Amino acid sequence: MAKMKAIEAAVRVLRREGVTTAFGVPGAAINPLYAALKADGGIRHILARHVEGAAHMADGYSRAAAGNIGICIGTSGPAGTDMITGLYAAQADSIPMLCITGQAPRARLYKEDFQAVDIESIARPVTKWAVCVREPALVPMVFQQAFHTMRTGRPGPVLIDLPIDVQMAEIEFDDDTYEPLPVHKPAASRRQAEKAIAMLNAAERPVIIAGGGILNADAADRLVAFAELTGIPVIPTLMGWGTIPDDHPLMAGMVGLQTSHRYGNANFLAADFALGIGNRWANRHTGSIETYTRGRTFVHVDIEPTQIGRVFGPDFGIVSDAGAALDQFIAVATDLKHQGQLRDRSDWAAACGHRKAVMLRKTHFDQVPLKPQRVYQEMNEILARDTCYVATIGLSQIAGAQFLRVYQPRNWVNCGQAGPLGWTLPAALGVRAACPDKPIVALSGDYDFQFMIEELAVGAQHKLPYLHVVVNNSYLGLIRQAQRGFSMDFEVSLAFDNINAGPDQDDVRGYGVDHVAVAEGLGCKAIRVKSPNEFKDAFARAQALMAEFQVPVVIEFILERVTNIAMGTEIDAVNEFEDILCLDPNLVL
Repeated sequence: MAKMKAIEAAVRVLRREGVTTAFGVPGAAINPLYAALKADGGIRHILARHVEGAAHMADGYSRAAAGNIGICIGTSGPAGTDMITGLYAAQADSIPMLCITGQAPRARLYKEDFQAVDIESIARPVTKWAVCVREPALVPMVFQQAFHTMRTGRPGPVLIDLPIDVQMAEIEFDDDTYEPLPVHKPAASRRQAEKAIAMLNAAERPVIIAGGGILNADAADRLVAFAELTGIPVIPTLMGWGTIPDDHPLMAGMVGLQTSHRYGNANFLAADFALGIGNRWANRHTGSIETYTRGRTFVHVDIEPTQIGRVFGPDFGIVSDAGAALDQFIAVATDLKHQGQLRDRSDWAAACGHRKAVMLRKTHFDQVPLKPQRVYQEMNEILARDTCYVATIGLSQIAGAQFLRVYQPRNWVNCGQAGPLGWTLPAALGVRAACPDKPIVALSGDYDFQFMIEELAVGAQHKLPYLHVVVNNSYLGLIRQAQRGFSMDFEVSLAFDNINAGPDQDDVRGYGVDHVAVAEGLGCKAIRVKSPNEFKDAFARAQALMAEFQVPVVIEFILERVTNIAMGTEIDAVNEFEDILCLDPNLVL
């Protein structure tokens, strides 16, 4: 045992739990933690420009770094409240993230002291655990429990609030014998797997719904092995995109009202059975439950017991970690195959593959201003196969999910349920900190990009290069499209005549904000693209600039002001808006 400040013990626990990187903004009430971090020297700190940005950086870091956990640090009062959106985004998508806040001295709590807000109570609804530590000796054990809580069962974020006098108090702590607590994850039994596989084997046209829980379990390889063993097509959710490569013969497309493939919806509507693994039946995936479930049998596997039956009651539910369930499914299916009892799904898989080949949306548009579909087509052709995309919400994200291609797990990093504007840029910085060698491309509309544009300076200061594609129509495009239902276009235009636009910018003057100038003013590089024949050169220049300067590089594409992207209110009633490129004119949809 050794005497040390409680906050020094906390930093030692962070190290023992595998923490190597933290994001934050220092302040008076959290300076003891910063002093301990400086003295320790083993944890890299990345200074954000906004505490919400730091939270999204930590979130992106956790999503990209399998097994590691992002840390967000802030002072008392508004730093904690600034973290709430980040905590909500992580909680909604089952992402482990640790937020640490400073607090006024214990004697000043509940006395309206400066920046002494009850962040424990505020954060509780959007965390797995929120706690204000009032006893110094508890500090290392609270941090130990935090990591155990984040990793056990359904992952999620934790907030620890530390009064400054608690941080500074001396305690006894034995660093040499510290061990992380064992993590518990429920596992499917053989009998449960046998029942699920029997139901699957009895179906005529089964599909697998692959959710984000498969990524949390690092089980994408087992998903692909199970699909190939059984020959059953896979429909990834938005959070599970990348669990099976987009060009795999059994990848049957995504389903949903917005972030879906035309062939994905058609394949699901033709199915009579769905095995959901690590998914939550999100409403943008299902549409109405009546349409989604009609004529189909469901098995649902989820690590969280209360998730099964939350949206609709499946015909059979299994509480299990996705990887553990897949292990059992593979074992049972292998036995059936050896016994000659596993059904041949080649005709069904071929039918799904045919829809995938012919039910395509048009992307090759040559006009100026640009159509967004052409931007995504070029990205597919130019960018590397192992590119990791980062996106949040809006027509940019919806169209990106419809047209981009993802081939590896954790290469689509998206806050699926919360969808806060501004998340993309700081999350991409967190992804870069977690993955120093991976090609990273963030995708934003102009409004998402403007929300936390100041965080570009973080990428410049800390040498966190990545490519940020901004598709600029100078509109709140998704809300404009939604306002069609109210016969209005009201307060959703971002356009104005920028008085600082140069004489060579007449064609973009009315688009308002000069993103190129702002990005360069924040220490980054930026390129503007206005016609299709500039695409390949722009991407090549961007890659060269990133390599030379090691800063984020923005490519802004000037789009036509109004483009409606395919979406609908039901998965069997998606409005396509544009002409469809269908390779088989006799196809019956």
